Amino acid sequence: MNALLERYKALTEREQKLVILSGVFIVIALFYFAIWSPLNNALAQQQKLLDNQQSLLVWVKDSAARAQQLRRVSGSEKNFSGSLPQAVNRTTAKHDIAISRMQPQNDELQIWVDQAPFNDVLEWLKSMENMGVVILQADITTADAEGFIKIRRLRLGKA
Repeated sequence: MNALLERYKALTEREQKLVILSGVFIVIALFYFAIWSPLNNALAQQQKLLDNQQSLLVWVKDSAARAQQLRRVSGSEKNFSGSLPQAVNRTTAKHDIAISRMQPQNDELQIWVDQAPFNDVLEWLKSMENMGVVILQADITTADAEGFIKIRRLRLGKA
């Protein structure tokens, strides 16, 4: 440190002012590029993320309100009445789905399917919901063949 101070004192007055000015400029540049700019960029990025999350929250709340309204409207119109096993047999025959096991339990019905085309199962479940049947629980996995699924357990109930 003493060697630097001696070298500084050996400089002319004009060179000393230039060294001090350069030092101040380097300190300001270091502050800006090492501290201010990264913090400012991080703050802007977090603000953008917050705005995106807030807009997502608004969309989810709107969608939830719309879904509840649709449930109330559709729930009051579609109450399934009749035999659940008969309705399942009738609709699975239309969609070419082979049920391997069916077990009634009170007002619910449990179904197992070894292998069925994914799109056919979706259409079948959609038609069941349109009839007023509610899907209470579904345990579905992929089957051996591509495009096919296996229903390990599907619990259906009346709305």
